[in-house]
Amino acid sequence: MTNKVLLDPKDLASRLNDGNVILLDTRDPESFAAGHIPGAINAHEIFTYLATSTPEGQRELQEKFATIFGEAGLSGNETAVVYEQSMNTGFGQSCRGFYLLKYLGYPKVCVLHGGYQAWTAADLPTSTEATTPEPKAFPVDQDAARLIVDAQTMLEAINNPEIIKLDVRDVDEWIGASSSPYGVDFCPRKGRIPDARWLEWYRMMKPGPDGPVFKSKDEILAECQTVGITPDTPVILYCFKGARTSSTFVALKEAGVKDVRTYFGSWNEWSRDASLPIEEGMPASMAQ
Repeated sequence: MTNKVLLDPKDLASRLNDGNVILLDTRDPESFAAGHIPGAINAHEIFTYLATSTPEGQRELQEKFATIFGEAGLSGNETAVVYEQSMNTGFGQSCRGFYLLKYLGYPKVCVLHGGYQAWTAADLPTSTEATTPEPKAFPVDQDAARLIVDAQTMLEAINNPEIIKLDVRDVDEWIGASSSPYGVDFCPRKGRIPDARWLEWYRMMKPGPDGPVFKSKDEILAECQTVGITPDTPVILYCFKGARTSSTFVALKEAGVKDVRTYFGSWNEWSRDASLPIEEGMPASMAQ
């Protein structure tokens, strides 16, 4: 198909007839049932699943999504194309699907740039019919698992100034006013990982005619420079559960940042372990 990660709707539409594309719709089942791209398979757990970075948690993550993706018909020969409603309505959930597939070592993955909103704005066909895929044996490449770091690796990185620890959560979470997008007190602690820098995930995007789209390579690199990131800087991303980090992961990799990993357990895991350090209150750089 193509090595390109971001596909615009017309580009995707032109490739759907080759019979080698599996469409993964990450929206909730109700939205999917109301209308989706013809042939798509609903895979909402891409968005909802909460992962931990323990060895047991990583095994469960691999097993769960190898099963989900295999049942969707992915064997390694097909191209997976993941989409959501728009690039900001699901906290980057289509990119979370991209990231999970890459974490499992899947070779051919793309994201519908602009999501279902851009697809319908382009007046392309939709359907309410369910698709029954032919299950396949999904291949897992264990070497790709290095894309995720565990809590211990994140803890060690705090004292390594050469690694940028990048918090991409919304501002209320960064300043410690809220613990998550799911409620102020959803997690037991509010704050941020020590020595982290902040670059809100929205800043990787800009308005497009049919909704938000990613900025250009040069624009993304300019945003990165504001927190000291160059194409050669090692970066570990975190958010709440790995969706907004996945969106930022796609943006940084598209812009040519070479060494990008994620702490996929993110704040949902870190805040629940009282032995792990946090910074609370307003960051010194934002205090008046």
